[in-house]
Amino acid sequence: MTASTVERTFLGPVPHVTPGELASGQRLLVRDLGWASLTGAFSGGVILMAFALSVGATPFHIGLLAAIPFLAQVAQLPAAWLIERVRKRRLIGVGTLTGARVLIGLMALLPLLPSLPAALALLIVLQVLIASLHAVGGCSVNSWLHQLIPPQQLGHFFARRLFVGTLVACVGTLAAGALVDHPPLGQTANAYVVAFLLAGLAGFVSSSYLARTPEPLMPDAGPASELGERMAAPFRDRNFRRLLVFMGAWTLASNVAAPFLTVYLINQRGYSVITVTQLWVVSQVANALTLYLWGRLSDRLSNKSVLAVVLPVHFLGMLALVFAEAVSSPEAQLALLYAIHLVLGIATGGIGLATGNIGLKLAPRGQGTPYLAAIGLVSAVAGGFAPIAAGALAQTLKTSAFSAVIRWATPGSAGEKTVVSFAHWEFLFAISALLGLYVMHALSRVREGEEVSERLVVQEFALEAWRALNNFSAGALGNLFPFERLTERRKWWRERFARQDV
Repeated sequence: MTASTVERTFLGPVPHVTPGELASGQRLLVRDLGWASLTGAFSGGVILMAFALSVGATPFHIGLLAAIPFLAQVAQLPAAWLIERVRKRRLIGVGTLTGARVLIGLMALLPLLPSLPAALALLIVLQVLIASLHAVGGCSVNSWLHQLIPPQQLGHFFARRLFVGTLVACVGTLAAGALVDHPPLGQTANAYVVAFLLAGLAGFVSSSYLARTPEPLMPDAGPASELGERMAAPFRDRNFRRLLVFMGAWTLASNVAAPFLTVYLINQRGYSVITVTQLWVVSQVANALTLYLWGRLSDRLSNKSVLAVVLPVHFLGMLALVFAEAVSSPEAQLALLYAIHLVLGIATGGIGLATGNIGLKLAPRGQGTPYLAAIGLVSAVAGGFAPIAAGALAQTLKTSAFSAVIRWATPGSAGEKTVVSFAHWEFLFAISALLGLYVMHALSRVREGEEVSERLVVQEFALEAWRALNNFSAGALGNLFPFERLTERRKWWRERFARQDV
C-alpha cells in the first residue's frame, strides 16, 4: 500500500490487504517497534528508575511507578467499547500513542524544577497519563495485529519484530546510561532533559511507521451486545479462563521482584548507572539472540511447552540473586551478576514471546478485542498489586536480614557456617521464586493442543541453536560433528527395541 492510499483512508481500515501490502506492513511494524524501543530506552526502565531515585523516590514510590503501567490497563475496558463503536483501530492506536509521546517529551521539564518533591509528584502524574494512553493504544493495536498477521506466522513475525526492538533498545539504553554518568555541562539534570527529549522524538518516528501500516476491516462480531456481555465471554471460556489464571499468576510473581532489580543494583550494591545498563544489555542481547529460536519452536511445537522450560529457568535465576552477595570478591560478584542476567535474558525471551503468542492463539478468530482485553485486565490487577505490595514490604524490611546458619561443636572446637543470608531487596527475589511454584501449576492446566514434553523442547532448542551457529560459521563446525544425527540415531534405537518387545 502506498503512502497516498493510506492517507486517503485517514488512518481508517481498508477493504482488502494483499500479500504485498501485508509484507510491507510487517516491515513497517518492525521499524515501528524499533523506534518505540528507543523511546523506552531513554524514558523508561533503568533511566526512569534512576531519575526517580535522583528526585527522592522511596521503595513505595518505586513500586507505585512499576505498578502504574499495569493499573492503567483498566483503560482497556473503555478502549474495547470505543474500538467496537468507532471501528478504526489504526486511528485510535496512532492517536493515543502519539499523545503519550508528547507527554514523554514534556518529562524533559521535570529535571529543571527546583523542588524535588514536586518533580516526583509530577513524574507519577505523567506516568499515569502516559500509561493510560499506552493501554488504549495497545488494546487497539493488539486487536489490529491479531487480525492482520496470519496465525501460522505469529511466532516468526513477533520474533523478528522483538529482535530488532531489543537490539535498538540495547544501544539506546547504553547511550542513555553513558549520558547520565557523563552528563552535559557536568549536570545530571541536563542528562535527563536530553534523554526525555530524545525519547519523545523517537516516539514520533515510531508513530509515523505505525500510521502507514494497513488495517483490515474489522469482522462483523455478530448481533450487537452489551459491553459487559462481550467482556464476560473470555471468562466463560473454561480453557481461556485457565490461561487468565496463569497470566495473572505469572504477572504477580514476576513483578514482585523484577521492577526493583535496578534499585537493588544501584542502592544496595552501589553500582553506577552505566554498569546497571550494561547488565541490562547483556540480558537483552541474550534475549534477542534466542528470540528466533523460541519463535521457531513455538510455531513448530507449542507455546506452552516453551513456557514449561523457560519459566523454571527464570525463577531459578531470580533465586540466584539471593546468593550473589555471598561471593566474597567484588569482581566475582559482578561476573556472577553478568551470568545471571545472561540466563534471565534467554529465559525472558522465550517467556515474552510465548505468553504473547498463546493469548493470540487461544483467542477465537474475530473476537480478539475482548479476549485480549481480558488478559490486559487480569495483568492490570496482578501487575498493579504486586509491585505496590512489594515496595511497601521492602520499606518495612529495609533494616531486616535473614540468615540460615549451621553450627557444630566438638570437645575441642566449635564453629558455624552461614548457608544463606539476605536482606532488604533480596527478600523480594526469594518470594518471587517461591511464587513461581504456583505459576508452573497454573500453566499445567492450560490446554493449547497436542502436549509436547519439556525434554523435546530442550533438544529442539539445542538443535536450533546449533543450526544457527553452523550457518554462522559457514558449516565448518557442523561438518566436524553433525549433532543432528544424534536424534536420528536415538530414534532408530527406540524403534528397534520396540520391534524386539513385540
